[in-house]
Amino acid sequence: MALQSEDLDLIAERVAERLRRRLGAARLGVEEPCGAAPAASSAVSAQSEVDCADRCGSCDAQDGCPTYQLVQLGVERVAPLGPPRTSADVARHIDHTMLKPDATREELERLCDEARRHGFATVCVNSVNVAHAARLLAGSQTVPIAVVGFPLGASAPRAKAFEAREAVRCGACEIDMVVNQGALKSKDYALVLEDVSAVVRAVPGVPVKVILETAALTQDEKIAGCVLAKAAGAAYVKTSTGFGPGGATVEDVALMRRVVGSGMGVKASGGIRTSEDAARMFAAGADRVGASASVAIVTGQKAAAGKY
Repeated sequence: MALQSEDLDLIAERVAERLRRRLGAARLGVEEPCGAAPAASSAVSAQSEVDCADRCGSCDAQDGCPTYQLVQLGVERVAPLGPPRTSADVARHIDHTMLKPDATREELERLCDEARRHGFATVCVNSVNVAHAARLLAGSQTVPIAVVGFPLGASAPRAKAFEAREAVRCGACEIDMVVNQGALKSKDYALVLEDVSAVVRAVPGVPVKVILETAALTQDEKIAGCVLAKAAGAAYVKTSTGFGPGGATVEDVALMRRVVGSGMGVKASGGIRTSEDAARMFAAGADRVGASASVAIVTGQKAAAGKY
């Protein structure tokens, strides 16, 4: 059964309240249990089960309709990616990505050349490559992003903060950090909050995106991760590294948008390889898409095989 907007609001509110209680108790030196948020009611109203024809008109493609699927997930507003939006509009919302560990200088140069030609928002690279990317992008509207604590997120907060500062010193204009998944799954919310806050404090004025690796999390963990990222002052929450058990899904993007609201960004990444993939993510609430198949997305060409 699809979760309704009220269900998601209730889960987010309860998780946020439990986080506040747990963190407050930690500051006082006492133990405050913090279990998972109650599952949302699976009941749906009679209205939600009305045939699609009563809402969208008679349509033989209901089962494959991404807009209908989004409505079933509880999305209240859908901005379709199609006319009057152009490939240039889409390009300005794409982080052109190369995060494989064996990326060569020639591949990085091609990445940056593609970004300049197509007008992508950014290029996203490992922090060791950000200085080179910054030089290649100088004078263009495309800026470099560095990933931090990538791809596992299992570094100490001070280590992530140092890596973020160094990346910005080398030219990074945005930081995509991987959250401490072990702490999140252990409900050590104080550590998760410090993990993200340390990076945000280290690079004042620089947007920080928090990669949750949503395919490895339960729904409650996804919601808690979004709440903590927002509390820490991050600019975006992001679905995936592209190296985990799965990539971005419409369901996760819609959930993240519901939790963080309109005042924070949502980035979909991992497994987005076609213009149709990207359209579904934007319609679900993503502000930014991360992809290595960016050229295929804006040109309609077939993407080369790849994971990210």
